[in-house]
Amino acid sequence: MARVEIVVIGGGAAGFFAAITAAERNPAARVTVLERNRNVLGKVRISGGGRCNVTHACYEPAELVKNYPRGALALRGPLTRFGPREVIAWFEARGVQLKAERDGRIFPSTDNSATVVNCLLDAAKHAGVAVRTQAAITSVQLGLSMSKRNAPSNGFVINMKAGEAIACDRLLLATGSSAQGWEWARVMGHTIVPPTPSLFTFEIDDARLAGLAGVSVERATLQLDEAALQQTGAVLITHWGLSGPAALKLSAFGARCLHDCHYRASLTINWLPDQRQDNVIGQLHDLKAKRGGQKVGAHSPFGALPLRLWRSLCTAAGIFEEQRWAKLPKANLLALVDELQRGRYRIRGKGQFKEEFVTAGGVALDEVNFRTMESRIVPGLHFAGEILDIDGVTGGFNLQSAWTTGWLAGGAMVTPPRWDDA
Repeated sequence: MARVEIVVIGGGAAGFFAAITAAERNPAARVTVLERNRNVLGKVRISGGGRCNVTHACYEPAELVKNYPRGALALRGPLTRFGPREVIAWFEARGVQLKAERDGRIFPSTDNSATVVNCLLDAAKHAGVAVRTQAAITSVQLGLSMSKRNAPSNGFVINMKAGEAIACDRLLLATGSSAQGWEWARVMGHTIVPPTPSLFTFEIDDARLAGLAGVSVERATLQLDEAALQQTGAVLITHWGLSGPAALKLSAFGARCLHDCHYRASLTINWLPDQRQDNVIGQLHDLKAKRGGQKVGAHSPFGALPLRLWRSLCTAAGIFEEQRWAKLPKANLLALVDELQRGRYRIRGKGQFKEEFVTAGGVALDEVNFRTMESRIVPGLHFAGEILDIDGVTGGFNLQSAWTTGWLAGGAMVTPPRWDDA
């Protein structure tokens, strides 16, 4: 294969994987990764709490894409070519043993992200990828004779802060949620969907949650009323409000709505999502009949509902501490049903999910050919990872999209730019 000069800007998961793929596909290519930070693969190191959630054990693309609030349709085809099975095979072929946990998350068997990082570093070194860290870039521009669509490619020039200018035939922008990366893409003619945070916790100041930090519920349904969106899953009560998978997923799918309403929104919680309302009412009436002498707050009649939360909801329903089942007024019983299955809470802000730094927004997807990750506007320019308007929920889905788009871009960059399948 012909010698080609490839520069990858961004030493994260997508950029590094693309560089390795390109160098392995075409040993004659000169592949350079430019990373502005001191170390590469920073987010890989902290993914999954330092264990590195490599991917997710969901092997049907049609199901897998349901975990991407933005980018699901665009990723459907790419994930059939390089999905979780291929990621697992790639790492295991290089000596990294992986394991799937009960919730589907896949980690290295060592439970240490260094295993994955070292594998990638070794693969890059073996393939001959040049890695430059602390590489501050001031601008990226088209080669002198390059114009827009269908024009011959004269490559790109990357201007470094130290005064150096680097020329290349192919350029991959894998700059994550960097404003600088989005600006380079915009200057070269691309539309940038305004970025907004995704994957965050909810700040809720409510007496019903006060003093319950650390209490978790295995299954609850959270509904964002303003967007008619809901998620069911585990919920964790925190000092500031709500976290856990259900809250994080809802924040991802509702990211734009919540941004537009300045993170002030109404949340309806069903703490018993697997029970019909008439069944809940029936169980409470049975308790009145069979345990009339017992205090209502003595124990939680619903096994999945922690006692501390049960007592708090009873208080919210106007049930005093010494209230016994036999004398529980009908109005309080119905108020308790509402608290159990239709409680309204007010979101007053957003927190952070520190293991993930995910942004909704980025390069508009209709300006990218998802067979090659090449720009439809600038031949020879490719994109991969979070610079695109793609984001997934927590569970290994964001790293999976990084591996997938990086693999496609890396393979395509060692071949001439093409427009026939754009």
